[in-house]
Amino acid sequence: MDRTLIRVNSGTLWIRWLRQRGELSLYEMARGLGWIAQYKLSLLDMESVATKVIASMRGQAEEELVRKAREFFDGLIAGEVAPKALAALEEHRREGHVVAILSSSTPYVVEPLAAHLGIEHAICSRMNVAADGSFDGTHKKPMCYGPGKVHWAEAFAREHDVDLAKSFFYTDSYTDLPMLERVGIARVVNPDTRLKRHAKRVGWQVDEW
Repeated sequence: MDRTLIRVNSGTLWIRWLRQRGELSLYEMARGLGWIAQYKLSLLDMESVATKVIASMRGQAEEELVRKAREFFDGLIAGEVAPKALAALEEHRREGHVVAILSSSTPYVVEPLAAHLGIEHAICSRMNVAADGSFDGTHKKPMCYGPGKVHWAEAFAREHDVDLAKSFFYTDSYTDLPMLERVGIARVVNPDTRLKRHAKRVGWQVDEW
């Protein structure tokens, strides 16, 4: 999703947006941006970080996050869709392909983007919600990140009769190497340094969107 379908990193924008609204301390913002820097360097232990952050959200109403994320999406994300991403989407639709967003982000941004683009399926990291509509402080494991993306993509493929060996996957991140190697057609878009180097070495197509 980030730096492929959209031209920005939604996580960075979300942290800065919350800080501007006075909802994050300077320390919390710095910590969050530090995690994103580790992510970009493929050094982040996503499962560990997610476990800590999601535990801290226990008791918060999901409805409030949905509302807030929608405001964030409408204001900062909806206008950042890459034109070349739209062209790729149309090409896949003409070919009759099943189209899905596969992202480590949560549904609170992924699903609005999917709806905005007319994409039916959103495969992403999900938090567990209690019967009263509040987060219970846990998430569905594994996170949709690294090898976890392969786990959830394979589950989706079984359910929708999709052959991953004939499927496309687009990403900018070296952290998605397991998924790139799982599909038949790897597409590298706006790659980070490690992924760009690896793509050249193995002969994957590299695009700038």
